[in-house]
Amino acid sequence: MRRYFLFVFSLAILTLHEDLFADPPTRAIANFTLKDLTGKNWSLDDCKSKAIVVAFIGTQCPVNNAYMPRLVELEKTYRDKGVPFVAINANEHDTQASITAHAKKFALSFPVLRDEKQLVANRFGAERHPIVYVLDDKHTIRYQGRIDDQYGIGYDRAKPTRRDLAIALDELLDGKAVTTAITKVEGCFITRVPSAKAKADVTFAKDVLRIMQNRCQECHRPGQIGPMPLLTYDDVSNWALMIREVVADNRMPPWHADSKHGTFKNDRRLADDERAKLLAWIDAGCPEGDMSDLPKPRQFTEGWTIGKPDVVFTMPKEYTIPAKTGKGGIPYKYAVIPTNFTEDKWIQAVEARPGNHEVVHHIIAYVTEGGKKVKQPGDGIGSGMLVAYAPGDLGSAFAPGSAKRLPKGGSLVLQMHYTPNGTEQTDKSSIGLIFAKEPPKTEVKTRAITQQLFLIPANDASHRVVSKTTFSKDVLLFSMFPHMHLRGKDFKFEVIYPDNKRETLLSVPRYDFGWQSNYILEKPLRLPAGTRIECIAHFDNSAKNPNNPNPNSIVFWGEQTWQEMMIGFVDYAYVEDKK
Repeated sequence: MRRYFLFVFSLAILTLHEDLFADPPTRAIANFTLKDLTGKNWSLDDCKSKAIVVAFIGTQCPVNNAYMPRLVELEKTYRDKGVPFVAINANEHDTQASITAHAKKFALSFPVLRDEKQLVANRFGAERHPIVYVLDDKHTIRYQGRIDDQYGIGYDRAKPTRRDLAIALDELLDGKAVTTAITKVEGCFITRVPSAKAKADVTFAKDVLRIMQNRCQECHRPGQIGPMPLLTYDDVSNWALMIREVVADNRMPPWHADSKHGTFKNDRRLADDERAKLLAWIDAGCPEGDMSDLPKPRQFTEGWTIGKPDVVFTMPKEYTIPAKTGKGGIPYKYAVIPTNFTEDKWIQAVEARPGNHEVVHHIIAYVTEGGKKVKQPGDGIGSGMLVAYAPGDLGSAFAPGSAKRLPKGGSLVLQMHYTPNGTEQTDKSSIGLIFAKEPPKTEVKTRAITQQLFLIPANDASHRVVSKTTFSKDVLLFSMFPHMHLRGKDFKFEVIYPDNKRETLLSVPRYDFGWQSNYILEKPLRLPAGTRIECIAHFDNSAKNPNNPNPNSIVFWGEQTWQEMMIGFVDYAYVEDKK
């Protein structure tokens, strides 16, 4: 879904440096000829128009793909004004087949050319994609930069605040100077073949592949949320420049918990020595090394992070998601799936799997008995909740000896929240279950610690909201999952023991709506009866928050992303449970 580039996947997003834009673009581009996807030659000299748009694009970059519908719209708008559009793919790793499939997927209405050796990209000085250049009738660059400012690192505006390409075209067609001739581009590096040193201390075969297997491949493999695989030498070396920047910047692997509080089983952060090895390898030109040093490929169950499910349930019908949302958004859809089990089942691991990542915002799976109504997270108890999927989260495997109960004759209800991405899509999501081998010692329950009664004032940059719950019995706490929407700023779980001692269990100082995680404690924490958990969140409803749909609005609780939620989910078990 569109949120790959937000949360999901920050790896593909970086900002060009200021020094690249010291002077206005006035270079004339000499003629070039490249073949389009039909094998026909396309030459710049054949274009005699007053304005020409040249866009460098790729196939896997999430920011790039978010802009493809916009580029198609702009081409249609300016076609009648005599402005030709052409796209150039200069990525070393993209093949003719993948470029053709990408053009078909996004219904690209303009020629797409292949610049296999980056000769044309080098001529333009193109480093990242998507970047657009506007040429005049003498083929002089009059504008270079972004298409607009809707999508970028850590934000996904409801609409752009400045339509840079359209403004530049209008000014040029009117015979005016382009007022803003250069803008920063956020996107992926155009991949180029690295030049490796003959000898190196760190190699792909001996060192780097093991890091990829342990830290990256869980997401970066076919069928998972990572937009590109990182399985082979070619995969990793093609993306080396992007990997270097996001690793050096601590953006990848994604992990948002403050290291001062808590130890978590699913901590994705690179160790210091792993980061140093990756950076040294890239700086050495990505040496492949001795293939006899390669570790065995890591084995995954295709499509699942929990391993092979014992049973998979799929939505009974396919949903169609429109290209654009209406004024009220898309109401939640509920898919009811009877299990027809004749006995209680104990769930050791569970995963909700989107059928279409591009449009599935979240899935919450509930268990119901005898046709009972599904209780929402806003009910404050999380009753019947089995598992949740949100961008960035993986499946849930419960601690040994613990499991969730699925009663005989029960049904699974999938609450589906869809967000359009500019083209009509379909989805048919699934849920996979792995059963416990024997009845567990403790039954895992989920509680939603929520506060619905809040009002976030307009233009408030740090509005505080608190929710709390008290356990009446001794419990074991397994995990914590903070959830807010686009104005979410930070989130903290604090525990107050019966003796009034206060402790921070989890702090997320920079909440990322695009990458939400369930933080699983390394060891379950025993909380005595009378213990209170407080969730403390802050919301940024100011214009400085680029995700903010409207800083001038007062915000209340609501299902849609331009409204807000404040939920701290916890998984726990009563200590005295003997089931």
